[in-house]
Amino acid sequence: MGVESAAANRLAITAALLEIGALRFTPAGVPAIDVLLSHRSAQVEAGQVRQVALQLKAVAFGAVAESLGCQPLGMDLDIQGFLTNTRNGKGVVLHIQDFKPI
Repeated sequence: MGVESAAANRLAITAALLEIGALRFTPAGVPAIDVLLSHRSAQVEAGQVRQVALQLKAVAFGAVAESLGCQPLGMDLDIQGFLTNTRNGKGVVLHIQDFKPI
């Protein structure tokens, strides 16, 4: 399989598609798409239930980008990927490697 390392960077999240950008192509010709995800859940922390709501910028490449671009806004997805810095280094972005509509 792909590159392996001792440090893990895997994110699995259930989220809704809040915004979908236009399908674009990298200089190498790889399809890419930017999306904004919305997540809401209840999590137990220190024995207490905490309501969690967040928005997360994400990007997908290749066949995943093409498939993601066909999903309707508001669609709930089970998403897997990894986190990295945004280009300006002032935030994080989820690189989506796989998703399944719920």
